[in-house]
Amino acid sequence: MQFSILTDLGQLGSLEAEWRTLLSESVSPVPFLDPAYQRRWWQTFGGGEWPSEVSQLQIIIARESDRLVGIAPLFFSEKPGSPAALRFIGSIEVSDYLDFVVRPADLHPFLDGLLAFIQTRQELPSQQLVLDNIRDDSATLIALEAACARSGWVYERSILQPSPYIPLPASWDDYLAGLDKKQRHEIRRKIRNAESNFETAWYIHSSQTGCDGEVEQFIRMMRNEADKDAFLTAPMTDFMRSAAEFACSQGMLHLSFLTMNSEQAAAFLSFINGKRLLVYNSAFNPDFFSFSPGWVLLAKIIHWAIENGFHEVDMMRGNEVYKYRFGGIDRHVYRVNCQPAGANVA
Repeated sequence: MQFSILTDLGQLGSLEAEWRTLLSESVSPVPFLDPAYQRRWWQTFGGGEWPSEVSQLQIIIARESDRLVGIAPLFFSEKPGSPAALRFIGSIEVSDYLDFVVRPADLHPFLDGLLAFIQTRQELPSQQLVLDNIRDDSATLIALEAACARSGWVYERSILQPSPYIPLPASWDDYLAGLDKKQRHEIRRKIRNAESNFETAWYIHSSQTGCDGEVEQFIRMMRNEADKDAFLTAPMTDFMRSAAEFACSQGMLHLSFLTMNSEQAAAFLSFINGKRLLVYNSAFNPDFFSFSPGWVLLAKIIHWAIENGFHEVDMMRGNEVYKYRFGGIDRHVYRVNCQPAGANVA
């Protein structure tokens, strides 16, 4: 297995098709690992999360002959509270799930080779790995721990956040029957309340035609919440636009709006990931707050997902109460720290 490093964003273009094929067969085939998404994240340094002046691209790729075996999509950076380290591109705040891009059958030899490569390459700015947002069901967690043990590396992992998901049965009635009686009644009550007071409708925007305008409306609605308005700095807004454009171009966008009397009342921006729907962010119109438009729209999204054969609605990181009221079951995302034993760590 031969390893090499890409440090120039321009080098990604020739790798994109191979990368995407490998991702489709990898241990974690999630949108946040798509090369187009990763490029957009890097161009804004995570919406301004990381300082551009000290951040360096350090993508490590492995080949066997001409076959692309694995990718460690890494960058180097540091900032107050986050020591100098190699990290997953996408870390930390805006990319819910991250991982190596490698097929399950190649995972163990890839990780063994990767650690050996990192330990012997003097030009790398750090030998410490701080890997965020690895889902608890990823084979990487156990495989990396074993690779560290074989290589004499120190390995530590800790839970970062819960990431609830809603498993979907075969029918909407079965879904409702699986909820707590009180929550089942509450969902039905909120839907009836909205529909008896307004002419309600909802729609999904997924095509490239008109995508920009719908995304701008979603961002404007996000600003109705003070914490999201503060979150949407200029670099973060650029990233959000770019991430939505990526999803649209790859056929992954699921941008839904609920209207009440023809006025947009709530919205969810989600990604289609096979037969999983990843609910990425939400927005609402405060004029309709007392009629719970977010609850109504989420119920319609879940109903739609069931009818279209989806296996789960993934509410992703965060322990907001409403996720559990809709039947969310906790998964978790982890942070892994590892470095050669005895290595100097900043």
